[in-house]
Amino acid sequence: MAANKSLSDEELVRRLGAHPQLRNRMESLLLAVEDEAGDLREADAAELRLIEEIRRMGQEALQAWASGQVEKTSQEIGQEGGVWSEGKKNCTGIRRLARSP
Repeated sequence: MAANKSLSDEELVRRLGAHPQLRNRMESLLLAVEDEAGDLREADAAELRLIEEIRRMGQEALQAWASGQVEKTSQEIGQEGGVWSEGKKNCTGIRRLARSP
C-alpha cells in the first residue's frame, strides 16, 4: 500500500477484524491515549504505558506477518505439485559402523 493512500473506515475495521490480536492492541493503545482508567496523571506514566503498548503491537504485528508468510509459502508449495508432505518417513537413520577393538 502506498504511504499516502488511506483506508476507508470500513476497510480498516474489516482488516483489523482479520487480526484480532492487533485489534485488541489498538484498543488498548486508544484507551491509554484517552486515559480511560484515569491512572495516567503524569506525562512519564503515559509515556511508559504508550511505549509498552506500541512495543507489544509491534511484536504482535510481526507475528501476524510471519504467520501470513508461512501461509503464503505453504500455499505456493502446494500449488507447485510434486511435494508430498503426508505420511511417516521410512528412513531408519544413519547406519552405525562397528567399533574396532
